[in-house]
Amino acid sequence: MDIENLQQRLRDFAAARQWQPYQTPKNLAMAMVVEAAELVEIFQWLTPEESQNLDVARREHLGEEIADVLLYLLQIADHSGVDLGDAVERKLAKNALKYPAP
Repeated sequence: MDIENLQQRLRDFAAARQWQPYQTPKNLAMAMVVEAAELVEIFQWLTPEESQNLDVARREHLGEEIADVLLYLLQIADHSGVDLGDAVERKLAKNALKYPAP
């Protein structure tokens, strides 16, 4: 997955629709939370076992909602000047220190 390419495609998509005025980190974060709620809704009322064995239609729907959340995260990072690769590496290193393996 080429993050920079995806971010450019998202910028181009928004520009073609003149959405730039609405593409603020605040608005994007709020939209991402809505999409995250739609992701959670897929699992609502399922048992743990059922949540691990989704049928084809639910798995496809799950993929769509995961993609929506990811696309919003990419846009938030892009519009906020956050380098996702660096942020992820720093966070993984921090987590390794905070939660050392036994």
